Amino acid sequence: MLVTLVAAIAENGVIGRGNALPWRLKSDMAHFRALTIGKPVIMGRKTYLSIGKPLGGRTTIVVSRDPAFAAPGVLVAGTLDTALAAARGDALRRGTDIVIAGGADIYAQAMPLASRLEVTHVHKTVDGDARFPAIEHAVWREAGRVEHMPGAGDEAAFAFVAYERA
Repeated sequence: MLVTLVAAIAENGVIGRGNALPWRLKSDMAHFRALTIGKPVIMGRKTYLSIGKPLGGRTTIVVSRDPAFAAPGVLVAGTLDTALAAARGDALRRGTDIVIAGGADIYAQAMPLASRLEVTHVHKTVDGDARFPAIEHAVWREAGRVEHMPGAGDEAAFAFVAYERA
């Protein structure tokens, strides 16, 4: 079963600030949707709360250590392992991979399990309090890159980059 981490990362490794994205990239939102539609998507509670609703057309699985946490339209799991077990069944039924969509702690836990990374490298340095784990070039090889100038609703240039295990 393939596990794909999907993230947008600034040049200095930042992925978030105050439980929100520190940039506006409309093109990346469309890319994220295209990468995740029809798939089980695992995210942490803070990431879910920053979005505020289940992702349409996807099974949304939220990891939370808070046993009282509940949200309509999502599956809640106490650990990443429990979330992955739930996602596996869904992914097998759909014939697709499992997507991990953040935040920093979930990415760090899932990185050793990942088969692929789909990263939007945001060509900007920003302040933030959440970082993506280092992408070690001994472990990951770049499998594809598409550079983009900012489009309508984008505040920076960016690249869509796919990584596979080396």
